Amino acid sequence: MLTPLIAGNWKMHTGIRQGADLVLKLRELIKGVTDVEIVIAPPFTSIYHLSHLVADSPMQLAGQNLHWLKEGAQTGEVSGEMLADAGCRYVIIGHSERRAYFHETDELVNKKLAAALRAGLKPIICVGETLAEREAAQTVSVVSTQLRGALAGLPTGALKDITVAYEPIWAIGTGKTAAPQDAEDVHNALRELLFELLGSAAKPVRIIYGGSVKPDNIDSLMGQPNIDGALVGGAALKAEDFARIVKFKAAASEHKA
Repeated sequence: MLTPLIAGNWKMHTGIRQGADLVLKLRELIKGVTDVEIVIAPPFTSIYHLSHLVADSPMQLAGQNLHWLKEGAQTGEVSGEMLADAGCRYVIIGHSERRAYFHETDELVNKKLAAALRAGLKPIICVGETLAEREAAQTVSVVSTQLRGALAGLPTGALKDITVAYEPIWAIGTGKTAAPQDAEDVHNALRELLFELLGSAAKPVRIIYGGSVKPDNIDSLMGQPNIDGALVGGAALKAEDFARIVKFKAAASEHKA
């Protein structure tokens, strides 16, 4: 059994004080959680400050993006080494908003993945299809192409710490969520592809689901055998909601009792 990963992507929300307030609330709400790995991805400007607040808590920090170079004349960019130095252990790569609004390609995602590994960060690699691609029954083809492109040319031994996030684009921020069985089918296809590409190195790789994850759908999603966690957007900005998502195992135990 893989330890579930619940990651909260704050996107371009919260200043330093707001972020600190959110982390302090979360610290209390998730105190004692040990059976789930918890990651939050605040804006770059808050990472270093929050690194002190997440210390001695179940939370770890992630960057929302990175540049593929270690350093250089790249105004406005942040390298993996800078993220690690500020306190990050994870980084999100290839989010659909980066692909859509900043024209990131599979080749660019591949370069960023290599940079994250070089910096000692654990990458969360996002893949997902548009509504048009889904309606054309191209979902598995699209996400498989994205994943192959992300991993191309990288040594399999270096990829054991990656996480793959399946985020159907049509579900991000829309309130729509893939039906648990539909999400499971895509996760299963991605799992098979990972074993094809990585062999035994695929065993520890988690595949998490993203796309309007909320307290009222986390239990059904996590009940699927190939869903290893969640990448949470809007609900990650509400301490009580994110804590409920993190504590899905406890809720499941209560239902059984």
